[in-house]
Order: sequence, then structure tokens, then C-alpha cells
Amino acid sequence: MPTTTELTEKYLIKHPSINDCLKTDIINYSKLSRKIAKELKIEKKTSIEAIQIACRRYQNKIKKAEVFENKILKILKLSEIEIKNKIIVCIVEKKKLEKIIDLEKKIHKNSDIIYTIEGSKVYTLITSEKYYNDIKNIFEKTIIKISKDLAMITLKSPKELENTPGVNAYVYSRFREKSINIVEQISCWTDTIIVISDKDIAIVMDFLKF
Repeated sequence: MPTTTELTEKYLIKHPSINDCLKTDIINYSKLSRKIAKELKIEKKTSIEAIQIACRRYQNKIKKAEVFENKILKILKLSEIEIKNKIIVCIVEKKKLEKIIDLEKKIHKNSDIIYTIEGSKVYTLITSEKYYNDIKNIFEKTIIKISKDLAMITLKSPKELENTPGVNAYVYSRFREKSINIVEQISCWTDTIIVISDKDIAIVMDFLKF
């Protein structure tokens, strides 16, 4: 059976907004402890006291993590951002591999970009809207879904990204905080590629300034 400390830490991990308040030391521990005790249904006095101690210990733990966060921010400040609009994402059944190869050759010949992601049952294609009709004609009835009016953000980071845990998680947390949906996401060594709705470009560019 989990201890009060373990239950408290698990609760705090699931509530990023509380984590932010703990990091900046702007929280009332008594109120927080009573709230956690009520939600976990352990409202005994001893439990509330144990929760308060656990909260303070957890705060010390995440405070130490802030030092590591500085390393993440250093990498992000050195990163370049590239944006392409008029992007489509097409999901097709896992058939006709030779046609995907032919499409890739055509797109690369035009010096354009296509990303092909192989899943267990489907292929996901990310490319320019100019190839929308080509995709419709080539894959016909094997198309499961096509999403248009998208933008692709490529975050080009220094090679230190490879050995610094938490960089991508930090970036994705920014999207969560602003309730921006990520349609697709892939990475290629130091490139982090994120596809979003093009209506969200301005918001994303604002919070990706490091």
C-alpha cells in the first residue's frame, strides 16, 4: 500500500499548475495539504501533517531541478526556428509502399520536403499542400484521413540536445500551457518537428522565444 508521501508526490506530479506555484514559492501549504487530503480522502490530522511535509520535500526536489532547467533553456536559446505553412498530413493504409517511394522521389526532385512515418498499421505523410492532388490520385481508397491548413515548425538545436534530457518535454509543455494541439511530432537528431494548425502560428511563435 502506498505511503502518504508517495500518494502526495503522485498527486503533485499530475498537477503542473501546482508545480509552477511550488517552484515560485507562492503557495499556502496548509490549504494545499487540506485540498490534497480531501481529494485523496485521507482527511485525518496526521495525514494532513504528513501531506504538508511531503509537499515541502517535493518543493525542494523540484527546486533542484531548476538548475537543470537552465541547461535546457541554454540549448533552446541557441536553437533556430523554421516555419513552413500550407502543410498537409495524410494517413494511408499500410499498402503500396512502392507508390510512397515514387511520391518521395517526385517531391525530393522538386527540392521539397516529405516526412514518411511508418506505424504498425498505417503510414503518415507530412508534406506541402501542393501535393494534395497527387496524394489523392496515388492512394485513392487507401486514404484514411487528410488534414489541411497546417504549419510545420522545425526547431533546429545544437548537438548538445542529444545528451540533455527533458528538452523536448519542456518545449511540449509550452504547447500544453497554451492549449495548442500538436497534430504530429517527429525528431531527426537535433531537429524537432512539430505540426500544428496554421491559425496557431502567432501564439506558438510568441511562446517559443527563449
